[in-house]
Amino acid sequence: MNLKEFMQETFPNLELKPPLFYSWDIGIRFELGVEWKREYDYPNNPYVLGCYKRAITLFEAIHSPTDDIFVVIDVNDFDKGKNIKRELKNFSPYVEKSHLYRLKHLMMPYIFPEDDDEGTYRTHRFTLKCKTTEFKFKPLLKSLCNQDLGLKPSIYHRVYFININKKTIFHVYDDRGCDLLATSPETIRDMYEIFNEWILDYDKPEIDKVFN
Repeated sequence: MNLKEFMQETFPNLELKPPLFYSWDIGIRFELGVEWKREYDYPNNPYVLGCYKRAITLFEAIHSPTDDIFVVIDVNDFDKGKNIKRELKNFSPYVEKSHLYRLKHLMMPYIFPEDDDEGTYRTHRFTLKCKTTEFKFKPLLKSLCNQDLGLKPSIYHRVYFININKKTIFHVYDDRGCDLLATSPETIRDMYEIFNEWILDYDKPEIDKVFN
């Protein structure tokens, strides 16, 4: 089963773009970064270490080592394809080269057309189907947390972890937080109960309705 088939069967009518939480009925929005201070402009400061810890803890809690997953990276192309070959390197730090033959590429219309009046941009979607243990998710999650903090390494593209076995989608949008979607509340009830204090306060009343 490829990504398109899985999404149509499991998350019908869900467009894979942020904000995912507001596009699906069953989900949790977790807060990653807390107690930011202006002086935290250096690597491994307390704020960013807290982001890393939460992102990695949540990922490991929902993804078993043997789970089959789709890792999806959306690259927005603003330069007529000139940088796409270079952008393929986004996968290479996180997976053994022997697995890259499975990498799928799809060129799509720009995902945010309202920002592209002339219709000249494209989104390139790179998808890798693998086991959780075949992908180095920890450094990738850290790079996602770094993207708006001026810290390196960082990755500015949207990355989705889609769990085929559990039928969940995990998306870290930046250091502020991440979304977890599921097809059934029971699938992620443990996440709701164990990490309840990490749920974003703004959305918590709506999230509570799903699980109560």
